[in-house]
Amino acid sequence: MPPAPRSEADAVSPQAAPAPGLAQTIADQLQALIHAGEVLPGERLNEAALALRMGTSRGPIREAIRILTGIGLVTAVPNRGVFVRQISVREMLEIYELRALLFGHAAEQAAEHLDPAHRAEFEALLAQMDEMCERGDGTRYYAVNLRFHALILELGGNRRAHQAYDDYVKELHLFRRRYFDAAGNMRRSNSEHRQIFEAIAGGAAARARTLAQKHVLEGRQRLLATMDAAPAVAAAAAGLARRR
Repeated sequence: MPPAPRSEADAVSPQAAPAPGLAQTIADQLQALIHAGEVLPGERLNEAALALRMGTSRGPIREAIRILTGIGLVTAVPNRGVFVRQISVREMLEIYELRALLFGHAAEQAAEHLDPAHRAEFEALLAQMDEMCERGDGTRYYAVNLRFHALILELGGNRRAHQAYDDYVKELHLFRRRYFDAAGNMRRSNSEHRQIFEAIAGGAAARARTLAQKHVLEGRQRLLATMDAAPAVAAAAAGLARRR
């Protein structure tokens, strides 16, 4: 995104670059607003309005937007501005299929590399997600869920696959986040997590792959069940089915 024109005051008294910590804090706040639906997919991010809302200058807002661009949450459109990312239902369905393949492969490999330290982390993450289910805390569950998946990708040992998986996750944030607030969905999701972990811990590589793939595709079904655009979802899903 090209830099905003400097004001006369800026030209006279150049300001120091915004502190990285402040920009990250603002990026986290903006991400929370987007995930909460207060800033909607397709909505333009107005630097001046956000600076006023956050009580800061435009510099940290600009840096925060760059951070969000880097994680795929917003996109810059030349000569128009920066907008909250939105993807089509068809894209979402296709990305889920690719995620399932990569996650299954990573789980299969993880079954061959589990050590006591990672086992302990898995158990701690599962316990935390159980607690979030009881509290109905979808925001915290979502964050811990991401770490559970990332741990499996780390154990899978394939950096390129891990990067590709992370890219897919970034693209799906705005679709996925909305269904984690449902307690029933969180419980079903974590039950599947436990089955995957048990297969990995037991060295059952083939079963771990199958369960991991199924988990991602079941997550897609839970998401579809909660989406408002049912006709669009049905049409896109039917289109994918015809191509198989």
